[in-house]
Amino acid sequence: MADAVAIPPVGGVVAGGSGAAAGVPARFYDTGAHHPENGTLLGFWIYLMSDSLVFASLFATYGVLGRNYAAGPSGAEIFELPLVAINTSLLLLSSITYGFAVIAMNRRRVGAVLMWLAITGLFGCGFVGIELHEFSNLIHEGNGPQRSAFLSAFFTLVGTHGLHVSVGIIWLVTLIAQVAKRGLVGANRRRVMCLSMFWHFLDVIWIGVFTFVYLMGVLE
Repeated sequence: MADAVAIPPVGGVVAGGSGAAAGVPARFYDTGAHHPENGTLLGFWIYLMSDSLVFASLFATYGVLGRNYAAGPSGAEIFELPLVAINTSLLLLSSITYGFAVIAMNRRRVGAVLMWLAITGLFGCGFVGIELHEFSNLIHEGNGPQRSAFLSAFFTLVGTHGLHVSVGIIWLVTLIAQVAKRGLVGANRRRVMCLSMFWHFLDVIWIGVFTFVYLMGVLE
């Protein structure tokens, strides 16, 4: 029983135990056992399923309108595939770095978690920046969403995904602040896992966008 974690005193420091528990402030070691973690994750899965329906509708709309050019340009004429490939690489790399953050969290390394989350955020910002650059160039060339049904569907689908990534970045910054302030308490561990599900979900959606919109658009 020597390894059992003792109840922290009023000062908030674990007095008993061994290893990582000894002398560690309770706010950095709280497991959050009193919170229904499975319920939180289940609720977030339900949200992701509802978001999947949103993107499924947008993909279906693009499938119907994606070749209605109204005498305007087609995807093969306006898509810059090398730039999109770089953008895709940034998002996929951000998924890998977020995985490293989860590994560090499981090892209770607060500093490593903060570092990997920050790197993930930088990759996400790079992705959004390139996407905004692409949109800006298209609009400047007169190929805005009002130009044709194809471009309306394109801007809506890709823009909705970009908006989700932007929200994810805001969430990521908030999470970094929470982990820096309170450590890897149970609530923060749940938030890390929920954001991980959200971030990987956006990666899967983007692979669909890259294949269905960009690759098929260039090859048509």
